[in-house]
Amino acid sequence: MRKVSGWPLLLPAVALSLSGCESLPQVGPNAQEVVSQSVEQNTQRYEVVDIDNAVLDVVRLRAQDTLYTSFGHSGPARSPLVGVGDFVAVNIWEAGAGGLFSAPVVAGSFTTGSKTATIPDQVVKPSGTISIPYAGEVQAAGRTTEAIQDEIVKALTGKAIQPQVLVTVTKPVSSTVTVTGEVVQGARVPLTAKGDRLLDVIATAGGVRAPVNETFIQLSRGNRTVRVSMERVVSDPRENVYMQPGDVLTVVRDPQVFLAYGATGANAEVPFNSSGITLATALVKAGGLQDNRSDPSGVFVIRYEPEFIARKLRPGSPLVVPGGLTPVVYRLNLRDTNSLFVAQHFPIFNRDVIYVTNAPITDVQKAMQIFVLVSSPATTGASLYTSMK
Repeated sequence: MRKVSGWPLLLPAVALSLSGCESLPQVGPNAQEVVSQSVEQNTQRYEVVDIDNAVLDVVRLRAQDTLYTSFGHSGPARSPLVGVGDFVAVNIWEAGAGGLFSAPVVAGSFTTGSKTATIPDQVVKPSGTISIPYAGEVQAAGRTTEAIQDEIVKALTGKAIQPQVLVTVTKPVSSTVTVTGEVVQGARVPLTAKGDRLLDVIATAGGVRAPVNETFIQLSRGNRTVRVSMERVVSDPRENVYMQPGDVLTVVRDPQVFLAYGATGANAEVPFNSSGITLATALVKAGGLQDNRSDPSGVFVIRYEPEFIARKLRPGSPLVVPGGLTPVVYRLNLRDTNSLFVAQHFPIFNRDVIYVTNAPITDVQKAMQIFVLVSSPATTGASLYTSMK
């Protein structure tokens, strides 16, 4: 009677395949590991937050800066003021000939001569003054052209023959907005008396060169800088704020993307192609979840949250520090039907990471594949040994 002795040969292969389960090939941690690894050696590494309606209300508070709330209450400059560095021209008229600024009467001629004189362009000095013959230094900076005219007339009264004065700003250096970045032609755009809005100034600079959905407008005024998307400025008239002298507009091209990773249809850097998207839209853009390997209860969004958001989510967290960013891992359980509604409103921000974990059965399948791969030679050897007995 022949004895089949193949099983003793298979036992080492089985042990080898099962012992390797903890080191099976994976794209990253599974859902349980993401949660358990948040604390290591009694030290908090990141916060894990389950996405629900209450969390959604908090995350919605992370509103982006708006030009309207920061600068919208500043209307147009009512009357542009002359500033240091501006170029001005001065025309002076007199009521009769033979005065300080008019030509003398020519004997035997019907003409009375010119009654006007033009003072060539001059730059407003650092002291804020301009020089006018017979009037001396006249304060110009911080005044309207009408006020400067009145000052010159007052200084010339009694010297010139009923003088009349016209002051013109030929190069308004101080009443300009600097436009730079992704525009057709960067320039200093002078502001007009009627008041100019943001889009007016950009149009004067030739318009933007990048696609609107990839373009951001950065406005610096004084010590404050605010950045918004071009799409927002175009779609919301309130964001098209009035410009003020000295403003700096920087047009920046910054494609908005998120990173899809794990058991999704595509592991890639995925562009928004719009000013903002939700988690539901992002999952669709990433190709959805893979039916044969994904764990619907292990959908994670990884990002850094500002202090005021993190403190509302985890008031007692040691990771929340004043003015700092807190690492937060949001978890969505797509096995819960309500999560499908929540996902339609959960916002995704630039450079967020969306990670979908493998289902536990995937590790079992990998172990079985390794078991079959390792045990096949042993099984073949056992069968051959048995047939030879």
